[in-house]
Amino acid sequence: MLIWIVLAVVLLPLVVFALAVRPVLSRLPQLRRAAVALQRRATEAEALRESAEALQQRAEGVQRQLDTAQQRLAVIQAKRG
Repeated sequence: MLIWIVLAVVLLPLVVFALAVRPVLSRLPQLRRAAVALQRRATEAEALRESAEALQQRAEGVQRQLDTAQQRLAVIQAKRG
């Protein structure tokens, strides 16, 4: 009788633990795929951020060229008077 009580005290928590862990273990492949997808999106976001910064710098360069062209045009118009 004592053996059955000891077995129940030892085995019952193990069974409960196994039942609790089973859903988590069954979802591990999905979680791994989600982590890979998240990493891929983070990489894409970083590439987009770098592209946006390059585009911003290019736009600033074009703005400077436009300012220079407007100044030259103003000088030309002033000379023509």
